[in-house]
Amino acid sequence: MSTALTSAALLPTYARADVTFLSGEGAWLVDADGKRYLDLLGGIAVVGLGHCHPAPLAAAHKQLDTLWHTSNLYSTEPMTRLAGLLSDRFGGARAFFCNSGAEAVEAALKWARKATGRPEVVALEGSFHGRTHGALAVTGQPGKRAAWEPLVPMARFARLNDADSLAALAGPETAAILIEPVQGEGGIHPATPAFLAAARAIADEHGALLLLDEVQCGMGRTGTFFAWEQLGVAPDALVLAKALANGLPIGALLVADGAPEGFAPGDHGSTFGGNPVACAAACAVVEAIDEPLLLSVRTLGLRLAAGLAALPGVVEARGRGLMLGAALDRPAAPVAADCLAAGLVVGTAGDTVLRLTPPLTITGAELELGLALLQEVLA
Repeated sequence: MSTALTSAALLPTYARADVTFLSGEGAWLVDADGKRYLDLLGGIAVVGLGHCHPAPLAAAHKQLDTLWHTSNLYSTEPMTRLAGLLSDRFGGARAFFCNSGAEAVEAALKWARKATGRPEVVALEGSFHGRTHGALAVTGQPGKRAAWEPLVPMARFARLNDADSLAALAGPETAAILIEPVQGEGGIHPATPAFLAAARAIADEHGALLLLDEVQCGMGRTGTFFAWEQLGVAPDALVLAKALANGLPIGALLVADGAPEGFAPGDHGSTFGGNPVACAAACAVVEAIDEPLLLSVRTLGLRLAAGLAALPGVVEARGRGLMLGAALDRPAAPVAADCLAAGLVVGTAGDTVLRLTPPLTITGAELELGLALLQEVLA
């Protein structure tokens, strides 16, 4: 079946590029015509260990041969094991599993409102937390919200790295302060340690909860397992998804030990949440993100950032680890399209920002090739 016929059967929710990928390995993709592409997007920070990484691949295959689904009326070994692995990495937490980042945000919002008995959330301008109604309501991009308003009247929006604006909006009705340690869709803007420390203090002052959205910046993406570890401020809860199972659908809400009780049986659920196959793959992913890999992410991230900053047309390179944005002096979408034609996959994050979130396992030589291809496109 042709690409055109296949696309005609899909609702037009995405402006898809005219390419169909058939296979991938490591940092490389192959399309239906056999053309190879260097992937510096990683499925938008999802394929953290690279395409078809042997560890989650073997774990998922093994689980497929034993058990696919039981429902959440019962426990499964992969689900309980994954919860334990994430708790150990966090320093003590309990998990709720779902299928996506937006679902994890929805769970976090319900938990925060139930735990505090308060209706409001303070989020940030430029943020992105998902496209379901609750997650969209706390997304600080009016253009993404406008077509669906009125949304739940629960969100107020402060400015990233502006503690005064955060303090001005928080108050006795604030259930939670919601922050991406690195804003992804909003243009790859990192929060500063001072801002996150201020957010922690403001939340504590008002008896509110500090929620971190690490859907894109977690799972080793910034050079530590959780992005907050570099910022020195632990949240009351955080959400994960994207890279958690290296491409299989899964999301998670982690609630820190010692945080207020919120959920009771019947308060929330997800039919496919904690799916054994996805959880088995996620266990392998968590175990593969070790200190040598994280050190490589930090090292290669600095190297890639420096290389991006030296390219023609790049005004600024920013981000953390291998979650980087290259702010351009021109529109980003045509550049991304030209890169694709040249055999390089990159993304955009806003009108003038290229988004680079390559597999964490990418090699230095592959990054140099990517920079060379970008040089040719931008020149």
